[in-house]
Amino acid sequence: MNDDFWNQRYAEEGFAYGTTPNVFLSSFKDRFHSGQKVLVLGDGEGRNGVWLAEQGCDVTSVDMSEVGMEKAAQLAKERGVPLNTVCADLTQWDWPENEYDFVVIIYVHFPPAIRAMLHDKVVSSLKPGGQLIMESFTPEQLNYSSGGPPVQEMLYTAEMMQDDFKLLEIERLEDCVTELNEGKYHCGEGAVLRMVARK
Repeated sequence: MNDDFWNQRYAEEGFAYGTTPNVFLSSFKDRFHSGQKVLVLGDGEGRNGVWLAEQGCDVTSVDMSEVGMEKAAQLAKERGVPLNTVCADLTQWDWPENEYDFVVIIYVHFPPAIRAMLHDKVVSSLKPGGQLIMESFTPEQLNYSSGGPPVQEMLYTAEMMQDDFKLLEIERLEDCVTELNEGKYHCGEGAVLRMVARK
């Protein structure tokens, strides 16, 4: 799925995944405070980044879709919060190091050839003590029709994440089936993997 795919999806009327934050992310509301630096990867049309900005965080949203980032900027403007939007291919992006209090990854699935390398970049970008909050689909998601990549190689297992993030202290790692209500493309039961880890 390249930038053309995502540009077309985000060019549709409305918001593909809604404008409310991911439920798992928002369950950690008490952790977010004014002035914290947060990186949101693959933020699409900005629903998670804008919500984090509403918590007072200094948010950078990165996505390969120019259309998505334009809608994210507009959503932030409508909500009256600042949002730093970056349209970039994460394999080419100049990743900051030891920069962020949080990195948020919600339903961003990398192909096997680049997954471990990009997850290494995530670890490097966190400050000491910084936290990763992540939700993704597991291979079991192929049994459901509520979204996600339709290929097993791009779906994540707990073992993969333990390996990719072995330099972090994993606080929570679980898979479950949950009810998704995130716009028209994430709707219905879904098999997800949830992780919280600290550098």
